[in-house]
Amino acid sequence: MDTEVQIRDRVRELLPALRSDLEDLVRIESVSADPARAGEVERSAEAVRDLFAAEGFDATIARIGESGPPAVIARKAGPEGAPTVLLYAHHDVQPENDHADWDSPPFEPTERGDRLYGRGAADDKAGVITHLAAARVLGDDLPVNLVVFIEGEEEVGSETLVELLREHRDELAADVIVIADSGNWDIGVPALTTSLRGLVRVDVEVRTLDHAVHSGMWGGLAPDALMALVRLLDSLYDEAGGLAVEGLVAGPAADVDYPEERLRAESGALEGLQWVGHGSAVERLWTQPALTITGLDAPKVAGASNTLVPAARARLSLRVAPGDTTDNALACLRRHLETHVPWGAHLDVTVVDTGEATRIEATGPAYDVARGAFRDAWDGTDPVDMGVGGSIPFIAEFLETFPQASVLVTGVEDPDTRAHGANEGLHLPEFEKVLVAEALLLQRLGDA
Repeated sequence: MDTEVQIRDRVRELLPALRSDLEDLVRIESVSADPARAGEVERSAEAVRDLFAAEGFDATIARIGESGPPAVIARKAGPEGAPTVLLYAHHDVQPENDHADWDSPPFEPTERGDRLYGRGAADDKAGVITHLAAARVLGDDLPVNLVVFIEGEEEVGSETLVELLREHRDELAADVIVIADSGNWDIGVPALTTSLRGLVRVDVEVRTLDHAVHSGMWGGLAPDALMALVRLLDSLYDEAGGLAVEGLVAGPAADVDYPEERLRAESGALEGLQWVGHGSAVERLWTQPALTITGLDAPKVAGASNTLVPAARARLSLRVAPGDTTDNALACLRRHLETHVPWGAHLDVTVVDTGEATRIEATGPAYDVARGAFRDAWDGTDPVDMGVGGSIPFIAEFLETFPQASVLVTGVEDPDTRAHGANEGLHLPEFEKVLVAEALLLQRLGDA
């Protein structure tokens, strides 16, 4: 029987048990941002460790120090001389926020239509199960050496990841790294993610007075801080809404058609809303910098008094284009703010966090094998080389730590997954294709 047919049949046979394993993981509230649920993150790591140990892996929990977030490292040997493949995913999840926004309980996996809903059902416990499925499908006849690394702090910035990679470098070293934390172009269209924007977040405070004063007594002479902050924030954009910060890097994007109706449906754009910026849609979303005001500290309208506000603050989220660095982007942003702060107002810029952009030259034998595996799993549909406007900074850490490895960024998400939001859902028919694709990939890497 053809190997591809065998793998498809085996995935279909194992799917109910794999679905059960996924649902069990989703029920664990492994919200790494919530200190009160640190025990749940531990329980999640233990569950992942046990799943891989049951498949014959030497599986342990690794952490930095006594209280670092728990990661799982699992190893299983293939034939002598076979390539080594590192499989990455993460078992921690985002906060679920207001349960009233969910159509079903966030930690009770619920099937509606073609989707399984629940926090982590896609991001990224489905990634964990994808790696488990490949190991289970191939069994003890592994064609490659497998190393599995399941992180427990991705959703809170991976603070100890660099140290973990350094400390366990020898046991994690691989010829190919498969990172299952991205998505596909659309339902029915697979993708390899080849670029991601980086991130610089800063808090900007503008101060004009040393105390609040009466707006009737001083308005028209003394500028209030909110007025100065609004003027400063406005300077960041040109008339078309494009970013006006000089010195930032931008580049071309893949020649991919993103239909207008799909853009509007996926973004939730209101009728008549105009897009901002310049260039093609995918350039604006993937390979150009973008800046968003994600927070604002100012008096609330309810209860506002007639006073001039002495200080106002905003949080800026700058997405850094592939090919740029966070050092350059931060310097450009800081220079712009210092140059444009109006009326002699005092300015303070505090860095919240940063993460480097990623650009992968997706050429070579491993990428050829991956594209073939995806094409076959999706019944002849060629995968798209896709950019992602969001940031996964740890990918840059893998590229730097293991520069000789071919890094494949894949995943289970689709445009309506709603990762990080209410009603996060995994598209089940696509999930089956993802499982077939990874098993085919590992089999063919070994054959090659």
